[in-house]
Amino acid sequence: MRKLNQQNYQPHQISLLTSASQVQRLQMPDAEVLFYPCFFNDTNCEQMFAALEAEIAWRQDSATLFGRHHLLPRLTAWYGDPGKTYRYSGIRMEPLLWTPTLLQIKAAIETIAQVEFNSVLLNLYRHGQDSMGWHSDDEPELGLNPVIGSVSFGGCRRFLLRYKGDKSIPKVELNLTNGSLLLMQGPTQHFWQHHVPKTKRPVDPRINLTFRIIQ
Repeated sequence: MRKLNQQNYQPHQISLLTSASQVQRLQMPDAEVLFYPCFFNDTNCEQMFAALEAEIAWRQDSATLFGRHHLLPRLTAWYGDPGKTYRYSGIRMEPLLWTPTLLQIKAAIETIAQVEFNSVLLNLYRHGQDSMGWHSDDEPELGLNPVIGSVSFGGCRRFLLRYKGDKSIPKVELNLTNGSLLLMQGPTQHFWQHHVPKTKRPVDPRINLTFRIIQ
């Protein structure tokens, strides 16, 4: 993990400048996915990454697969309103209190999503061997048609989506750029899975935040 210059760390002085002028509506059946590749500007991306790296209580959980425990290939954290517990892959996460930085990011993307998020899952991909397997964000506590606001800071990583029921439908591939916002909503989680694959090429650390609404 990169070392943070504590002298330059000023989380309460971060100024959010966002742009929603460039948006891509992905052409996917049974889905509603919008991609803003430059939602946050470069200066704010650097500040955000440093603030999140320093103030988030990162941890490495283990998931249960076929009766065996495996360390997740990434660091995680769960923040949100009191009582908004999240469960996945045998992991139970109790929310930590919102930080000022998280609240600023949340407020910025809520202007686009037109919903009020009450929780966020953070993932820190330290290098190219950290990854996320194929899955859908379809846990019962997320509701019928969940709205997922995914924000990326740091190194650019490939992001793949595949249709669950028909292999003839081509996969969709995106580069989740520094400062990007990916908004997944409507029936997307019912019909599509997504995935962050490993890579052998050198990549900078990446922090991803997926804002959610726990029912």
